[in-house]
Amino acid sequence: MEALPGRARALVAGVALSGLLCLLPLPGAPVPWWAVALLAALYGGCELLARSRLVGTPHPGGTFYPVLLAGAFLLPPSAAALAVLPGALLVPVAWRPYPARRLWRAGRLVLAVWAASRVHRAAGGREAVADCDVPLALGTAGAAVLVFCLVLTLLDGAVLALTSGVPLRRGERTAGPAVAWGRLFLRSLAPITVHGLAGLMMALLWRSPYGPVAALLVLLPMGVSWWAFAQYHRERAAHQATIRALVQAVDIKDGYTRGHSERVGQASMMIARELGMDDERVEVLRFAGILHDVGKLGVPTRLLTKDGPLTPEERRVIELHPEYGHEMVRGISFLGEAREAVLHHHERLDGTGYPYGLAGSQIPESARVVAVADAFDAMTSTRSYSRARPVPVALKELQRCAGSHFDPRMVAALVHVIGRAGWHPAVTADDARAVPAPAAPVTDRPGAHR
Repeated sequence: MEALPGRARALVAGVALSGLLCLLPLPGAPVPWWAVALLAALYGGCELLARSRLVGTPHPGGTFYPVLLAGAFLLPPSAAALAVLPGALLVPVAWRPYPARRLWRAGRLVLAVWAASRVHRAAGGREAVADCDVPLALGTAGAAVLVFCLVLTLLDGAVLALTSGVPLRRGERTAGPAVAWGRLFLRSLAPITVHGLAGLMMALLWRSPYGPVAALLVLLPMGVSWWAFAQYHRERAAHQATIRALVQAVDIKDGYTRGHSERVGQASMMIARELGMDDERVEVLRFAGILHDVGKLGVPTRLLTKDGPLTPEERRVIELHPEYGHEMVRGISFLGEAREAVLHHHERLDGTGYPYGLAGSQIPESARVVAVADAFDAMTSTRSYSRARPVPVALKELQRCAGSHFDPRMVAALVHVIGRAGWHPAVTADDARAVPAPAAPVTDRPGAHR
């Protein structure tokens, strides 16, 4: 646990201790040990299968919540929590510190299952499942699933905030903790509800005349759906690897702009979120920002790193890079509108941009987003031909050029989101290699924004 911050270590220890207390049996509550052992073996086996090379790993934990929730619907709280331990403690974890991650995984699941089981019993769910009263069982199971999801959300949000120093994931740094936790809860609720329905079906079949064997059949369709989900994540991982390879090639070619692509992707994502775009489109615009300069692989390195202004001939060569980039990515179907952004991110609203001189609404929205993000990072990073400018100066320059060069909506969105979240641009080259003279405005110098 030494790799974790002190407050995160305290949280992990507190959750693990609370989980141990939850394992204490209720007075007078008989424990069906054979059911505990069967559910524990099922959960552990499913988790091991989920992490095998045979099927791949869609995400790091909680793949088979139906088994845990079925235990919450069938067993006393302490017994249901006990069924969590073998799978949570024995299944390998992917990242260090291994002991802390195992304890955290076990503690959070024990607390969530124990709380769900307590709520289920208090609402009369045990009797509803025993009597196969489906309407009442649905209501009590729904309450238990809500509590289960709420406990996991609160614990995951807390540990992420303590270990990363931000409310939740990178895309939510601009939101307050309450808003970020609310988003995490809503994202988790739908899949956990589906798992809860499968767990309830297992519990009802378990208590039916057909017994536990029939209950196990519920895992078959869940396994098929999980396998399809795993293939989706495997394909997504392949997409990410493709993009990383292209970006690394650009970074190797032009050391001055190393990291530029990732930062433009981040700024594009921030603008898209500020404009209220849905998560899928935000992700596509992140790809667009990351890949916008991939066409520079076709441009001679001496032009990319040249000190001082470009000649007209050299500028014409530089201005081919959007078309080169579009040709490189046009066959990658998952990029969607990101391909248009690669081709048109140097167009200007007044029609003086390149490669086609599009104006106004003729320029795709994705390209207008990336154009602002690209120019902003270019101004706030050190290049072979200019020093980095302070963020406020760069934002003022963007506002000055809004309406002629940049879309005012995109500029306003970036200004607002940076005003809330801030921006910490990295200098991607040694200061000794930078030109000491102050940089000219991005729109006034031919070739300044390469």
